[in-house]
Amino acid sequence: MPITDVIMLNAIYYISYYTTIYLGKSISQEIIQNQIIVCNLLWLVCTAMLGLYRLTGTRSLEELYRGTLRSIVSHFILYTLYLLFSKEVDFSRTFLIVFYGLLSVGFIINRFVGTSFQFVLINKFKGARKVAVMGSNNTALRISTYLQSQRSLEFCGFVGDDASIYTEPGGIVPEFVSRKISEAAKQGIKDIYVAVAPNRMSQLKALEEEADKLCVRLKFVPDLGGQISPSYMINYLGSEFPVITLRKEPLEEVGNRFKKRIFDLVFSSLVILFILSWLYPILAILIKMQSKGPVLFKQLRSGRDDEPFWCYKFRSMTVNSQSDSKQASKFDARVTPIGKFLRRSSLDEMPQFFNVFLGNMSVVGPRPHMLNHTTEYKEIINNYMVRHYLKPGITGWAQVHGFRGETRKHEDMENRVKYDINYLESWTAMLDVKIIFMTVINVIRGEDNAY
Repeated sequence: MPITDVIMLNAIYYISYYTTIYLGKSISQEIIQNQIIVCNLLWLVCTAMLGLYRLTGTRSLEELYRGTLRSIVSHFILYTLYLLFSKEVDFSRTFLIVFYGLLSVGFIINRFVGTSFQFVLINKFKGARKVAVMGSNNTALRISTYLQSQRSLEFCGFVGDDASIYTEPGGIVPEFVSRKISEAAKQGIKDIYVAVAPNRMSQLKALEEEADKLCVRLKFVPDLGGQISPSYMINYLGSEFPVITLRKEPLEEVGNRFKKRIFDLVFSSLVILFILSWLYPILAILIKMQSKGPVLFKQLRSGRDDEPFWCYKFRSMTVNSQSDSKQASKFDARVTPIGKFLRRSSLDEMPQFFNVFLGNMSVVGPRPHMLNHTTEYKEIINNYMVRHYLKPGITGWAQVHGFRGETRKHEDMENRVKYDINYLESWTAMLDVKIIFMTVINVIRGEDNAY
């Protein structure tokens, strides 16, 4: 795939150059003579940074298309910036429009043809890799179900039960097991997935050696007997000690945290400079005109790792002694007229972009709760404190699904926690963008719980 992509990139580059000339636009010969080298180098840099060609065969179709789109967008940004700052190059905007338009269409066709060819190869010419399972425990059955659902694999059944996995005293592989592996090799089976209990891994050396003699690869899957969540992950400490973690946390990776923090800084800076710079004084005057008290309402709330922080909002209520204990409710007498508008439009949350800029909140994340609510709910809601593994956010996965504002029922908080944990385990940069768009749409459309 990398070679065909580069060939297509260059072909489209030349086509775009001559198309631009045909359209009567002036364009420097430097574009076709020297800058094409920069174009190729930037493509290699973008695809390397985004890992487009890493383990391509194991990627889902969705991941492949998403990675390709990201690479094209990154290349567009970098190459356009290069041409803008390269004063000796006279380039045409028409050239860029034609080039990236044709490139996008070309890659869509390329990926469609590639996946169609793969489908034909697998289904018509039996190009799927043959695999089997050894074991009869619950994990082995689950593996078999998964393997049967994969188009790129041909599941050939079971080659032995649990008794087949472990060697006899003296490290000898039973004869019937050797026969089964030999029969599997003759059928063209390349991989055998073995569901094995972790405490018996030491008994597998002879079995592996027997499979190696027949060029059959054994892939061991730990059978934990349903004792922990099926979404557990196994990593290695110092390339030596296997460590089991019970949930996936993408934001535990430094690179992902860095990306999210950069996004937060850029996004919050733009909001502060271009929106709050003029909106703040207008709302400040209106708030002051309607009730005595400060413009901003600040409250201690639970942050990441349950660390308290001062959360800022535009004050939407009269100053009262219940603000740290009582949630706002529908027709709440404490809410001022301007406060009703602020809460309905979610503008009261805008000062939290200062929290984001300072680093104690994120644009997207679980909503922060009052300290006394954290104390109350962690005793009665399962996994409630898991949501505090992340920085709290101005908006979140739970909020765009309707679980915002007052939690009148026990189930409301349970659902909010469920969505927050789902966000923690499923985070991607694109999910953050999706949540932001959904939030804007919800604000424009109006929400029943916004009061």
